[in-house]
Amino acid sequence: MADLHQLKDNEVLMAFASYATIVLTKMMFMSSATAFQRLTNKIFANPEDCAGFGKGENAKKFLRTDEKVERVRRAHLNDIENIVPFLGIGLLYSLSGPDLSTALMHFRIFVGARIYHTIAYLTPLPQPNRALAFFAGYGVTLSMAYRLLKSRLYL
Repeated sequence: MADLHQLKDNEVLMAFASYATIVLTKMMFMSSATAFQRLTNKIFANPEDCAGFGKGENAKKFLRTDEKVERVRRAHLNDIENIVPFLGIGLLYSLSGPDLSTALMHFRIFVGARIYHTIAYLTPLPQPNRALAFFAGYGVTLSMAYRLLKSRLYL
């Protein structure tokens, strides 16, 4: 069984931890960006959130949807759908002993693709910008899963 010192000496795992921190921080930023859009535009999803802006029927006018808020929210949901699998598969991949340069390529492409995807979503850039960024990140996660299963398959 590996102790913490051995894990700390695993360069691939430390690289993964660095890039995972970047995408998790970006994902956390997206929830703050959604909240910012809601507050700035006074658009809320829940009745209790409107209470500070009015009472009764007056408060209900703040209970609606807005394309700006929904765009940020959808970008955040897309992060959740893609970053969570990357974290699980990336951790297992990192512990499977891959080559450092190959692992770094995977991590860097994924992080770059997720950042570009967010920019393409929020700007919004014309398609296929967002789709290409999505598939680049998705492809990285699939590549790590394939390499992991190919080298460490115990079925």
